Amino acid sequence: MPQLNLYVPDDLAERIRYAAEAADLSVSRYLAELVRREVETEWPVGYFETVVGGWAGEPLERAPQGVAEIREPFAPGE
Repeated sequence: MPQLNLYVPDDLAERIRYAAEAADLSVSRYLAELVRREVETEWPVGYFETVVGGWAGEPLERAPQGVAEIREPFAPGE
């Protein structure tokens, strides 16, 4: 596995250490997870089940949308 070096200011390093500890992860693992999330090209596993199906309030109702207006078509060259 490749190893990357990262240089950050002291105050940021302290906040990273604190956040990693709060997440019960090593600093390396914590940073790897942050980077992975930022460069991920797919939705996380279970995302739609959690977010889309996660509404716990009253059922949502879509308001009437009315009738779409009829517009003049664009003329060529406009």
